[in-house]
Amino acid sequence: MQTVFITGASSGIGAALAEQYAKQGATLGLVARRQDLLEQLRLRLPNPERHKIYALDVTDHAALSAAARDFIHSVGTVNVVIASAGISVGTLTEYDEDIPIFARVMEINLLATVASFAPFIAEMKKYAFQEPCRLVGIASVAGIRGLPGAEAYSASKAAVISYCESLRVELKSSGIRVVTIAPGYIDTPMTKVNTYAMPFLMPVDKFAVAAVNAIAAGVTYRVIPWQMGGVAKLLRSLPNWLYDYVFSKVPHKARSE
Repeated sequence: MQTVFITGASSGIGAALAEQYAKQGATLGLVARRQDLLEQLRLRLPNPERHKIYALDVTDHAALSAAARDFIHSVGTVNVVIASAGISVGTLTEYDEDIPIFARVMEINLLATVASFAPFIAEMKKYAFQEPCRLVGIASVAGIRGLPGAEAYSASKAAVISYCESLRVELKSSGIRVVTIAPGYIDTPMTKVNTYAMPFLMPVDKFAVAAVNAIAAGVTYRVIPWQMGGVAKLLRSLPNWLYDYVFSKVPHKARSE
């Protein structure tokens, strides 16, 4: 029976991943800020008595570490840790008042990923060659090239991609596999506020199935849906002058006033 620890579990991608793993019989540790939403999620999962919920802010690293230690104590071996907590908000560097927003985005999207993994690594090293162990960072296609109006979000997700790559190489000999999942447009509360076209928009439950399969396979990096993988490769190959010309004209997430 798998054991899985998920941050950002109360809605969107995190909740869909929790539902998919629970269908497979996993025991879950679920982290999010709102106790009521976590409890609602737990109760609608198969075998709700198996799962533990932890209501906390992922930027509170001490609380996150305590939750991780409690889950380890409860289940023994932890197979999968998914750092799914994340926020997206329009930002513009020219506004001084956006600097604290930049900091908050980086704290949640990047630093909380580090803090989510940290308490598990030493324990996982003890059994990683006997049981599958995965550390999963949820990045984004927006981290492949910077998007206008999304400086903070794009930077944070680019950092998640690089961080997970560094960690993957660092842990290569340990038996722990580090998996980077880069979603394209997924139908979640985060994307419902977007007023522009979202190519290859994917239902969140279908995303969860594809992501769980990729995690089980231990892939190093996967863009979901697959069509956005082709888009990502194209974006990486564009020369700067052409990328700048095309993307300076596209609509983007509005800045929060």
